[in-house]
Amino acid sequence: MARYPLPDLNSLPDDIQARIREVQEKSGFIPNVFLAFARRPAEWRAFFAYHDALMLKETGSLSKGDREMIVTATSAANQCLYCVVAHGAILRIYEKKPLVADQVAVNHRKADITPRQRAMLDFALKVCERSHEVEDADFQALHAHGFDDEDIWDITAITAFFGLSNRMANVTGMAPNPEFYLLGRVPKAKPAA
Repeated sequence: MARYPLPDLNSLPDDIQARIREVQEKSGFIPNVFLAFARRPAEWRAFFAYHDALMLKETGSLSKGDREMIVTATSAANQCLYCVVAHGAILRIYEKKPLVADQVAVNHRKADITPRQRAMLDFALKVCERSHEVEDADFQALHAHGFDDEDIWDITAITAFFGLSNRMANVTGMAPNPEFYLLGRVPKAKPAA
């Protein structure tokens, strides 16, 4: 964090401390975004409530991998190192493909993804870069791949939400945790029997 100091975890409100410790327990480290945004507790709560509503929902046809793929591709378009590295790691884990995040971040049109995912990312990048050009034909193209209007809302909302996140990470100088770079690249060793 080059521009804003991270708050001390123990100085944060109890609910925020509890959530951060839960994430730390699960991942083995505290992703920098959790502490960076915690300097403003009300904004932290709003940010993570909307994040969870978009990224953890169980309805709709978008998989968790699809959602992370949207974040990775649009964060690359926004030149957000933090989100490309962090969400790319999660994408690799969900998709069980060690190369997919790099491919999607550089050029999703050449990535090892399905035609449905390619159409999803074509739309997400249009929302990211030229939302004023979205038209009915874009909806029809997604409908042809099995997306319904609620899925299209989700693609749009994820893209828009992470546009905010990308800008905050870029301006604050948020650096990706070193742990993210290796996650999902090499299969975990199986325990000895």
